Amino acid sequence: MFDDLSKKLDGVLAKFRQRGLLTEPMVREGLREVRRVLLEADVNYQVTREFLKRVQEKALGDTVLKSVSPGQQIVKIVHDELVTLLGGEASTGIQWAPVPPTVIMLVGLQGSGKTTSAAKLAKRLARQGKRPLLAACDLYRPAAVDQLVDLGAQVNLPVYQGGEGDGVLDVARDALLRARSERNQVLLLDTAGRLQIDEPMMDELRSVKEELAPQEILLVADAMTGQEAVNIAQGFDEALDLSGVILTKMDGDARGGAALSIHGVTGKPIKFVGVGEGMDALDSADPERLAGRILQMGDVVGLVERAQAAMDQEEQARLEEKVLGKGRFTLEDFLMTLRQVQRMGPLEQLVKLIPGVGAKLPVGDVDPKRMKHIEAIILSMTPQERKKPEILNGSRRARIARGSGRPVAEVNRLLKQFKEMQKIMKQVKGFMPM
Repeated sequence: MFDDLSKKLDGVLAKFRQRGLLTEPMVREGLREVRRVLLEADVNYQVTREFLKRVQEKALGDTVLKSVSPGQQIVKIVHDELVTLLGGEASTGIQWAPVPPTVIMLVGLQGSGKTTSAAKLAKRLARQGKRPLLAACDLYRPAAVDQLVDLGAQVNLPVYQGGEGDGVLDVARDALLRARSERNQVLLLDTAGRLQIDEPMMDELRSVKEELAPQEILLVADAMTGQEAVNIAQGFDEALDLSGVILTKMDGDARGGAALSIHGVTGKPIKFVGVGEGMDALDSADPERLAGRILQMGDVVGLVERAQAAMDQEEQARLEEKVLGKGRFTLEDFLMTLRQVQRMGPLEQLVKLIPGVGAKLPVGDVDPKRMKHIEAIILSMTPQERKKPEILNGSRRARIARGSGRPVAEVNRLLKQFKEMQKIMKQVKGFMPM
């Protein structure tokens, strides 16, 4: 997410950081480079112009030019203005109904990822203790209802399909009655998309809005479409008065222009971003955290959220007992930890969420295949060998190398690293009474 934009922007800001003293010509030249980076990222021209105007006014102030660390001051100004650009104080949370259920209507063009986003959002809300009901209101796209039913089964949540011959308004109305009778706290409406914005489509969505009075109308927009996503957002906002946006496919080749332009053009906040295909791959779009990611400052809150979603609580409790209690940390525990980390998402994404690490670590050092290789090596061991790695002599290591398809040197390196890890675990236990 924002990889190319982050890299180029960091390159420009690095020149500011290296300066012990800044002059007005230096600031203007640097901001011209920032302008070029933003336009290359497909950020709206008017949004870019206003952004740089605000940054320049603050950057050319006496406080910055005479500052002990003017470069860091300018980085902070750019960060603060990015936060404003992404929504600032605009509410990025769900607006809850005073009396449940809260109705959330998802709208957008065909192929934007609406149905998948509905299931992802439902799962996210379920993790927060809500009880969602999904409603299949897309009666036009072939197999759209079946797709939502399948996704509902994946996230273990109910889906209301409606009866034969029902229209969209009938399904939405009956789904609301079902949600009330079964005390569901949230009702998510997966509405139909079109290949382009048209009046019949908008009239249908308006009728659903008038009938159900949803608390949230979220546009699901494909970030890969760049500036077109902004135009689509404008069209839907004029017709329905959107409450926010879900940007999908942010893990792909999206240049970031849509994310940085939508709020500036429409005034509507980005509430969630899709960062992968898994049902857990939907992150909240807090402006402060997104700005931190763009400037490669990390996102600790996002990392913790992913950990909470991926970690099995029982497994975690057993692991803590091993680390902090009297148990012994074994290769089986290490394998369990490895699998939990893999469930959190691609390793290269996780590294970027750690402050100060993602920007410094070369891309080649973050190889997701290495985790699979480690898993293969451990799985090639017998249960006894995993519990007591000290019994692994030369012949056993050669057998494990053949079984995993990895060199003996790699097996030796893993065992050495694991031994160091065990020492750290013992040190942690030693500090616990203190």
